[in-house]
Amino acid sequence: MPMLRIALAQIDMTVGDIAGNAATVLARTREAVDQGAHLVAFPEMMLTGYPAEDLVLRESFRTSSIETLHGLAPRLAAEGLGDIAVVVGYLDAEGGPRNAAAVLYQGKVAAQYYKHHLPNYGVFDEARYFVRGDRLPVLRLHGVDVAVTVCEDLWQAGGPFAVAAQAEVGLVVSINGSPYERAKDDVRLDLAQRRAREAEATLAYVNTVGGQDELIFDGDSLVVDSTGTLIARAPQFTETLFLVDLDLPTATGDLAGPVRGMTIERQTLSDDPVAEFDPRPLEIADPLPDEAEVYQALVTGVRGYLRKNRIERVYLGLSGGIDSTLTAAIACDAIGAENVYGISNPSAYSTEHSKSDAAELARRTGLNFSTIPIAPLVDAFLQAVKLDGLAEENLQARVRAVTWMGLSNQNEPSIVLACGNKSELATGYSTLYGDAVGGFAPLKDVPKTLVWKLASWRNADAASRGETPPIPENAISKPPSAELRPGQFDSDSLPPYDVLDAIIEDYVDRDLGWAELIERGHDPAVVEDVLRLVDRAEYKRRQYPPGPKISNKAFGRDRRLPITNRWRDTAPATDVGSDPRPS
Repeated sequence: MPMLRIALAQIDMTVGDIAGNAATVLARTREAVDQGAHLVAFPEMMLTGYPAEDLVLRESFRTSSIETLHGLAPRLAAEGLGDIAVVVGYLDAEGGPRNAAAVLYQGKVAAQYYKHHLPNYGVFDEARYFVRGDRLPVLRLHGVDVAVTVCEDLWQAGGPFAVAAQAEVGLVVSINGSPYERAKDDVRLDLAQRRAREAEATLAYVNTVGGQDELIFDGDSLVVDSTGTLIARAPQFTETLFLVDLDLPTATGDLAGPVRGMTIERQTLSDDPVAEFDPRPLEIADPLPDEAEVYQALVTGVRGYLRKNRIERVYLGLSGGIDSTLTAAIACDAIGAENVYGISNPSAYSTEHSKSDAAELARRTGLNFSTIPIAPLVDAFLQAVKLDGLAEENLQARVRAVTWMGLSNQNEPSIVLACGNKSELATGYSTLYGDAVGGFAPLKDVPKTLVWKLASWRNADAASRGETPPIPENAISKPPSAELRPGQFDSDSLPPYDVLDAIIEDYVDRDLGWAELIERGHDPAVVEDVLRLVDRAEYKRRQYPPGPKISNKAFGRDRRLPITNRWRDTAPATDVGSDPRPS
């Protein structure tokens, strides 16, 4: 059987940096050649970055992608890299914008494939941007028939993979920009196994790694054989050129033309098998456990956002509470403690342990720490504008935010990190222009119950390596409080977080209505209160900073509801004239 050494370039590209991304293709291809690879595959829309969103609609952007692609092929050959087949994602414009893959070989663009299935759900709007393709190039490379597909094609049965089976290909290369969600690695593997069996061919799956705005890409590139057996898997959240040696069937197919709504197009790049070589040991990386996976995803998302936007340092308020403490730990892991500035803003209502817990966090992590009491600033404001009750509570949060934003502005390039979690964001338990200010929100999609788990995991992970746990134990164990009035606790306004998060997951993430929520055993009175809070807080969420997506339905990217909205999915009203509770 012919052998091929393939290289899966699990890398982090930058949206819009077409020249820089092309340079990465060149460098990684050279590395693949140096390691004896015969084919190297780069992720979906490698040259433009993914997702490019409305940049796709700009003619200048499309033109740059196409010209760069056609310049890259001869450049590879000129540098002695023409004998390796290079599969690279890019943006084409034939008949409209195309999410495309090209195969570069011997100084030419040997073949082009246009994504067949265009996802239009969740974070994906590809039907808005792209025209779908209906051709399947089959390339004979060193005596093996190879087909190429793009991302969503893997998620649908009966499409390009079924056509590949009829074409009798030996290898399908799937290039991807598949965003991270919790436990998605299990779903991907199952799909890859199904598609490999459907194609009756080995499947090589390469995915992006890194952060792009609110999306995180975890890599998790893999190879499964024609029976669906996993034979190689790359580590998550790590840039790598992942090499896999494969025994593949000798090419015998000759079917071409229309098949199952697509057209098979055949082309021979090289008939002769490569000389025999000693295969490398196959590597199968273990998927990360849940808390480790989520924590690494958040670090990856924060690091990607800051580095790609050339932000050198971050500021955040340190209250001594679990949310700001975990946010600070993530930031330190993402960009280094020397670039993290925590500010304690004690008020007249701040407890001593809140101040000491914030200082202890700084001592453990080495982040920059300062204390700016806000009581004099609040008093001066109250002398000018008489406020009390909730307005006075919110004033304290807003005065704190002014100090963070002022310091950030004074020391650019920097941003403020918002420290709110998904539970607070869902219920509106935050102050606009107060604790909700910032340029990025690391915990935006993290429920409060998971915040505690992540903090405990981070400490345990540090202890297992003989390091000082970064998070003070008291920050994890003490009852959460905004400390904006005497004796205040979150439980004064919200249900217990385990109860609250279960309802939010069902209502927000699963889109369950009133009747289904009650059927799942949630208390009707609590459901009524939570749904009212969630529905009324939509206007706040629209003004919240972006943050990394880890769930299947994150606020902003996935869940889009009108602010002005009188629909309420609650218990049937007994009075047709009852208050519609407008937001």
